[in-house]
Amino acid sequence: MIKKFIRSILGKNKKDVDSTEPTVLTQKQHGIDLQLVSPNAIRVTQTLQQAGFKAFIVGGAVRDLLLSVKPKDFDVATNATPEQVKQLFRRAFIIGRRFQIVHVMFGQELIEVTTFRGSSADSAPKDEHGRVLRDNTFGEQHEDAVRRDFTINAMYYDPASQTVLDYHGGIADIRAKTLRIIGVPEARYREDPVRMLRVVRFAAKLSFTIDAATSAPIAVMAPLINNVPVARVFDEMLKLLMSGHALACLQQLRKEGLHHGLLPLLDVVLEQPLGEKFVTLALANTDARIKQGKPVSPGFLFASLLWHQVLEKWHAYQAAGEYPIPALHLAADDVLNTQTEKLALQRKIASDMRDIWAMQPRFERRTGKAPYKLLEHLRLRAGFDFLLLRCASGEIDAELGEWWTDFIDADGPGRESLLTRKPASGGSAGAAASAGPARKRKRRSSRNRNKSDGADKPASDDDA
Repeated sequence: MIKKFIRSILGKNKKDVDSTEPTVLTQKQHGIDLQLVSPNAIRVTQTLQQAGFKAFIVGGAVRDLLLSVKPKDFDVATNATPEQVKQLFRRAFIIGRRFQIVHVMFGQELIEVTTFRGSSADSAPKDEHGRVLRDNTFGEQHEDAVRRDFTINAMYYDPASQTVLDYHGGIADIRAKTLRIIGVPEARYREDPVRMLRVVRFAAKLSFTIDAATSAPIAVMAPLINNVPVARVFDEMLKLLMSGHALACLQQLRKEGLHHGLLPLLDVVLEQPLGEKFVTLALANTDARIKQGKPVSPGFLFASLLWHQVLEKWHAYQAAGEYPIPALHLAADDVLNTQTEKLALQRKIASDMRDIWAMQPRFERRTGKAPYKLLEHLRLRAGFDFLLLRCASGEIDAELGEWWTDFIDADGPGRESLLTRKPASGGSAGAAASAGPARKRKRRSSRNRNKSDGADKPASDDDA
């Protein structure tokens, strides 16, 4: 009676006054289809429950199930400690420094199991900006719900009883298509600035509106992302770009003012008609492939986003008198070195990006053995798709892409016929177009010296 009286005076809902007691939704109320739930996730919850522990499917999986979408990943939350979880499963591995979790493996499927987190301790190590560095405090389920980021990610589903526990009005926000952070937004972003990127990803992916209070501090607090380890930022950026809604995510990033430290100079690129069209096409193609269940190369994606920065520097080096191929490598080095300071580009991804960029001038060589040699390149498909994007955006003449499409599809005699075909005038707007008269004379002299083998000497770096 006293609580009801207080609530009537304050005009607040029960969940605002007391979040220790969840709203319990039955199957009829939440409508989750058990057929969409991973059998291995059910197996994990059952095993933990049979051992006397609480266990629920939690987070994004519950959100997706409530939206009638089959989740890609399943997380389980329990009151068992990581060591206790590990003892129950044959293939279980404890990982993590900031907060320990357990990976339980079933063939290729991974189920992530976390112990209920307790209230963040004041003694937990933080950096000078308030970001929590490490916090292995375990607690009760209602405390774990408070520690989660958004209301739509703070619901718990028990496959055994087919009930959903909702501590913060997540089901109402899902139905209202609203993204709302739990707690005071400024404090939550300070604890973990990556949450600002997650806001953007979820809003774009789900087509949800960001709650005004959740959105308000982002523009001011965006610089805090610079204090997050680059590996974490890169991981979140990769999730964002591989979400199947990359274009919408990029637009949301710009809207919230979050892109400045992530992809420097991207604003400049998007203000140029060719750059904007190229990036838009690249992201749209990526989204389409993901929605069709086709693989997407992170290297191709980042090569596309950064291409016009490389292109600008490539032209600048050539104007200064450098040969086209070395100029391209120097431009790639400059751009990758700049980005490595902001994003922890893995060596494999950076290598793929270099390969894709380095192939572009080689597509312009359509005589002798050069086209056949390029067909043997391990990254031919990625380089060719990149070439077609350049053609489609208007950066270079479409005739070059059409020629290579025909050459790749043709048989032996067909390829020989294509090699004898004279390229259309102005067929390429590549590196040579930006070279001054002195540079052109240098290249002409170099070609004459190497006429016997039909290859430009500096291009040999490209063939290794």
